[in-house]
Amino acid sequence: MTTVDNPDGTLTNTGPASAPGSPVSEPDPRRWWALAVIAIAQLMVVLDASIVTIALPSAQQALGISDANRQWVVTAYTLAFGGLLLLGGRIADYSGRKRIFIVGLIGFAAASGLGGAAQSSGALFAARGLQGVFAALLAPAALSLISVTFTDPRERARAFGVYGGISGGGAAIGLIVGGALTEYVSWRWCLFVNIPIAILAALFALRTVHESRAHGNTRYDIPGAVLVSAGLVALVYGFTEAAKPGSGWTDTSTLIWLVGAIILLVAFVIWESRSRHPLLPLRVVLDRNRGASYASSLLIGAGLFAMFLFLAYYMQENLGYSALKSGFAFLPFSVGIIVAAGLASSLLPRIGPRPLLTIGGVLATVGLFYLTTIAESTSWTAHVLPAEILISFGMGLFFVTTSSLALTRIGEHDAGVASAMLNTTQQIGGALGTALLNTLFASAVTGYLADHAGRGGTAQLHTLASIHGYHVAFAVGAGLIALATILVTIMVNADSSELNTDPAVAIA
Repeated sequence: MTTVDNPDGTLTNTGPASAPGSPVSEPDPRRWWALAVIAIAQLMVVLDASIVTIALPSAQQALGISDANRQWVVTAYTLAFGGLLLLGGRIADYSGRKRIFIVGLIGFAAASGLGGAAQSSGALFAARGLQGVFAALLAPAALSLISVTFTDPRERARAFGVYGGISGGGAAIGLIVGGALTEYVSWRWCLFVNIPIAILAALFALRTVHESRAHGNTRYDIPGAVLVSAGLVALVYGFTEAAKPGSGWTDTSTLIWLVGAIILLVAFVIWESRSRHPLLPLRVVLDRNRGASYASSLLIGAGLFAMFLFLAYYMQENLGYSALKSGFAFLPFSVGIIVAAGLASSLLPRIGPRPLLTIGGVLATVGLFYLTTIAESTSWTAHVLPAEILISFGMGLFFVTTSSLALTRIGEHDAGVASAMLNTTQQIGGALGTALLNTLFASAVTGYLADHAGRGGTAQLHTLASIHGYHVAFAVGAGLIALATILVTIMVNADSSELNTDPAVAIA
């Protein structure tokens, strides 16, 4: 169901095929081919996050990226993606979903080519940010196309099941593909691989996907998008400044960026409260259940993204794993999430959201904190695997529950933005968490080296400093997830009867 703005600020349902009282149109005969194209595009976007994480140690070494700046390979993408996702959905609705879908594919391919060919860290960071911009156009357009292409509720549920399965399982494929490409070809092919996929998907989309768009008042909240994006970038840059040698949290440059970020983000909230066509209607986030869902999603994303980053470095640099072996070492995590998500889907209607959120949060907190026991040569089986299982089961319970909770008591006219907001908070949380924890890691390593100077060999000292840095990052990450758990336990009061389980709006 499509909603459009009326001149008076309200929204009207237009329906995917016909207006009320009109004859129901026949299903699109090429709808399943269209789904295949959309699924390929979604898989590419999902793969990109995990595939680059595995390749990052090799890319950092090849381009001489500092420890303080390496997080930009991740955060440049997630900031652009998360910060522009809501605007991207509006652009797709108003400019034509098929058109923006194809623009997103071609742009993503071009940005991937620039990233793969990058000869400097700055070029790679810029390309990753550009990837995020086009992903913010591509992802909501793909989701909307499924809604308008499949008019039968049962077929639509099946289509969203395919979409959700790819979103959940794609990360596992990315870990393996990224490891194989990095080990046997080059880390650059973790970006180049997107080019043929995107071009083929765009060509098939021209023949199989039908155009659709919303009509009415098609105004964009450009000031809101600029304020929130600039504020988030300033916040991440402030974290990065704090991690640089000779700087710190009280350094003038760090404080200027952090204060500037606060001013911009406060201005965004003020603007949204006064705008007639807000990017994010504040009523969506001010409900206690939805607000708890978004806030916990932000905190979970902050702790979880960083876990992948530091474990990838630990396995490759400390345990001596190849990129491919590291990819396989992450597989239990992906399997655990899929199993727990299925369990959560069956339990949620029976016991409600709060027990699942609490149990999931506790499991993930314990698992992440257990990673603080790793040493320079600990066993993956005894230390990493148990942590992966605990975290993945906890996150599987958490993700499914927050997806439904984000739509609790929501009006149909706000369902699209409420669903997109969940994905936005996950991406932004990942960006901020990666930047913050990488800063804490770098500071911990620098402090350890200063405190233990002259003790033991240089190589051994740097190894021990890195392990100390991992411990700090994992402990803070566990604290973020624990905070999310406390938040949902206190705030969530919805029962199972209030949850929205319509797959057309529950998948962000």
